[in-house]
Amino acid sequence: MSATTGFALRDAASDDLPEIARIYGHHVLTGLASFEDEAPGEAEMRRRHQDVLARGLPWLVACYGEGAVKGYAYAAPYRQRSSYRYTLEDSIYVAPDAIRRGIGRALLTALIERCTALGYRQLVAVIGDSANVPSIALHGRLGFGRVGVLPATGWKFGRWVDSVLMQRALGDGDTTDPTLSAPSGRRGPG
Repeated sequence: MSATTGFALRDAASDDLPEIARIYGHHVLTGLASFEDEAPGEAEMRRRHQDVLARGLPWLVACYGEGAVKGYAYAAPYRQRSSYRYTLEDSIYVAPDAIRRGIGRALLTALIERCTALGYRQLVAVIGDSANVPSIALHGRLGFGRVGVLPATGWKFGRWVDSVLMQRALGDGDTTDPTLSAPSGRRGPG
């Protein structure tokens, strides 16, 4: 645990999933960061967690004190087709009582480091709502550039909502051939 922040980051464990589901459920039901209309239950969050881990990708949590989860972040494939195999998409959610304490920044920083170490080359953020200034600013501070807006791609809470696309290079990004650095026999990271 950091003496300056009061929270610690670690890999998410199965025991964290009830709190992860609660945090995500809050954002689904009250905000526009997620385009889901109904909060998934613990079983669905467990399935998502297992899918991320089965791909060898990181899922992190931020905890206070005796392990109270106050935020989480993970990386998942950006798209399924093989040409996208070096690109991931990030997801970050912080508990409502822990916002503006540096948790999002710490989680995203650690996620960038882990994805880079795994050999991925691009990290994409698909941010719900053009007015989601905190998420857009966080990603911008950590090297993401705004690459586009998909206007009115979601309908939630009785209105149209944009998707903001941001992207950040990892490691060598697009300056080298990623297949030359992949261990023999592998088609990509992971």
